Amino acid sequence: MDAKEYLQILHTAERLKDTPRHCATSGGRVESVAEHSWRITLMAFLAEDEFPGLDMDRVLRMCLIHDLGECFTGDIPTFAKTQSDRDTEDSLLRRWVRSLPAEASEKMLALYEEMDAQQTAESKLYKALDKLEAVIQHNESPLSTWEAHEYELNKTYAFDTVAFSGWLTALREEILRETLDKIAAGK
Repeated sequence: MDAKEYLQILHTAERLKDTPRHCATSGGRVESVAEHSWRITLMAFLAEDEFPGLDMDRVLRMCLIHDLGECFTGDIPTFAKTQSDRDTEDSLLRRWVRSLPAEASEKMLALYEEMDAQQTAESKLYKALDKLEAVIQHNESPLSTWEAHEYELNKTYAFDTVAFSGWLTALREEILRETLDKIAAGK
């Protein structure tokens, strides 16, 4: 890949730094999609010893690229995203990825197919971390930034996604304890 192609990819990905997510930081500032992607990648790095049989390089790569489609559509919260929204994001993302130099395009398309299929342990771990990070971030954000339905959502979200792992289930239980403590302290 030549320098110009490399920079073009980075310029497109930079959009995620300015793409707001439906969540606030602990200081009350709206977080960016890039911040979310960074933290789930850190979560994967820190969980490596809990999943010794997995190809953590693939998990890290999935975490890094999972929201690149939001460069083109912005972030739509999972509870508001329609199938039409998913199809549009997927179409725009795939068109962009196919336009990349072959070595990058092939690697990314293979990862996106694996992530979409949700058949491998690596893809399941990435998806679990993605959902858990959202709940963790909500727990860190001021209650004043929560929508009414998020009080219940934060209690139930992602339990099904982590069920394949005892360690992730224990982590989700601890996150639930933080949620309940936060709600109780806020009343």
